[in-house]
Amino acid sequence: MTEKRAHFIFDILFIALSVLVAIWLAKSGILERNLTGKSFLLESFIAGLFFTSAFTTAPAITALGIIARSSGHILPIAIIGGLGALTGDLIIFKFIRDRLSDDIFFILGKEGRQVRHLFHIRLFRWFTFLFAGLIIASPLPDELGLALMGISKTRASLLIPTSLFFNSLGIFIIALIANAL
Repeated sequence: MTEKRAHFIFDILFIALSVLVAIWLAKSGILERNLTGKSFLLESFIAGLFFTSAFTTAPAITALGIIARSSGHILPIAIIGGLGALTGDLIIFKFIRDRLSDDIFFILGKEGRQVRHLFHIRLFRWFTFLFAGLIIASPLPDELGLALMGISKTRASLLIPTSLFFNSLGIFIIALIANAL
């Protein structure tokens, strides 16, 4: 088995384990007992921080839902959780922005040069940027959206408001759903 395939299989298994842990946390009642809602702002920030990674998204969604249900403060949870997610995104973005785009273009070889030209077209860059924002808002791991932003060479000054808005929107929707259940 090649090293890249082994890493891929490990990542998939780790994500599956993360989902199983989230299900166990939701069913066991551990989070309900420990996330009291009294310090919901701090809890929201920390859960938001973990909302960004493929490996921690599922438990973070569970925690955010429980925080929203126990405190009832949907908008503050969305904003503070969005700030936590922004912090996580900035950390991830710093590490993957240039390295990931370089790796992708290296893998594509000659075709990579042709694909690279697409990112110089303004309309394509804006479409990529919007699509990346929607990925960030969704329960999908932010790494996917951040990788798209890295490939299109998005500046950090544009990433910050985008990440905050889309992560807050995603967390707001999660909090609404949790309160509706």
